Amino acid sequence: MSQTEPEVPPSLYAAREPIFPRRVSGKFRNLKWVIMAVTLGIYYLTPWIRWDRGPNLPDQAVLIDLANRRFFFFWIEIWPHEFYFIAGLLVMAGLGLFLFTSALGRVWCGYACPQTVWTDLFILVERWIEGDRNARLRLHRQEKWDLRKARLRLTKWTSWFLIGLATGGAWVFYFTDAPTLARDLVTLNAHPVAYTTMLILTMTTFFFGGFAREQICIYACPWPRIQAAMMDEDTLTVAYREWRGEPRGKLTKGDAAQTQGDCIDCMACVNVCPMGIDIRDGQQMECITCALCIDACDDVMDKIGKPRGLIDYMALTDETAERAGSQPTPIWKHVLRPRTMLYTALWSLVGVGLVVALFIRSDIEMTVAPIRNPTFVVLSDGSIRNTYDVRLLNKQGEDRPFKVTVVADQPLEVTLESVEGDTVMVPADTTFLQRVYVVAASDSGAASSERVDIRLWVEDLTNGERVYKDTIFNGRDN
Repeated sequence: MSQTEPEVPPSLYAAREPIFPRRVSGKFRNLKWVIMAVTLGIYYLTPWIRWDRGPNLPDQAVLIDLANRRFFFFWIEIWPHEFYFIAGLLVMAGLGLFLFTSALGRVWCGYACPQTVWTDLFILVERWIEGDRNARLRLHRQEKWDLRKARLRLTKWTSWFLIGLATGGAWVFYFTDAPTLARDLVTLNAHPVAYTTMLILTMTTFFFGGFAREQICIYACPWPRIQAAMMDEDTLTVAYREWRGEPRGKLTKGDAAQTQGDCIDCMACVNVCPMGIDIRDGQQMECITCALCIDACDDVMDKIGKPRGLIDYMALTDETAERAGSQPTPIWKHVLRPRTMLYTALWSLVGVGLVVALFIRSDIEMTVAPIRNPTFVVLSDGSIRNTYDVRLLNKQGEDRPFKVTVVADQPLEVTLESVEGDTVMVPADTTFLQRVYVVAASDSGAASSERVDIRLWVEDLTNGERVYKDTIFNGRDN
């Protein structure tokens, strides 16, 4: 009796097939080049823009000062207690993403997402070194490693590593003075945290942009699964005009050409797709709306004498209208509709609020903490003294004299610890703790009252700007 081999269950794992996009030219590809150049230029060059911040801070236009818990953006300085500005910017970024997705699908993913930008850069370098799609495919399928393959791979990986190193280096430059840190990095005098951060970012950039590529968009990024909630039937996205392209087939002449659709099944749209999908199969989660397939298809349509737009930006409502023989909805009507206008209004409202808050905020701030143990002290002449810890914040890049005064219904006097008179010099860009004494004469109403409402004022004697805090003065009956 023969023994049958046990049935092996099918594997649920499919190995990744590397994608080698073909070179394409057109308006959308050119737009991606421009966006890539602008975004990379901003990222790499911003830390090197100089901005005079006085003698105590680095002259850097954009700086995340973790040591002093501050953020500098040109003339704007954000302190820890002003984190609501950062929160507002994050809200605006989220609303902006909702707005663009609602109007144009995953246009952020296709043009400005860091994963897309760096992957485009890595593919460009790969194409320069190994050639276009067919050459890269032949090299990939070549199982035997010879000197040529080793040389090309080593050159490519070295270039990728240098891009990753520049990426990690640019990131750490945002947290301290860029020229100083660059010198310390070269001379091996930088802090180990800087080298560790650069190494991590170098390796993640090298892996994400060089090897993972579309896998990050498909599996690691949550946005493909969230985007459906932001889109509706009027959202513009990349689509294939099936009613015009089918039945597809090779280019023919004669009677067959009368029944054949415009699609000649040249696979140009598939070969240029960085995600490796076929847009003719319908809208797919993997599509990042980069529109390179539109450029490729339009180029083919020009060559065979067919009208452009077989693959195009369109909405589901356009498909219904075109199948019925009507004209599609104008693009501006897809963009300007209640949903997108609501997102725009919310985005603008948050932005206006942040701008107003930025311009009305004071350059000096104070907090007052009454000393409660004891609540008051009886001096030798019978007068009553209360003590307060006053924190003075000087946001200017120079030392400023701050004058402290008190306003109340009863006569009170102010003295400052370790300071002559009522004026204290607060260092530049510093939160300064000053102990303040408020004294009521023994025969005054404030001394005999349980408590009196008072207002402590601080005035910047340089520009006359004033702020105040209300607090309580405790008397004998307390």
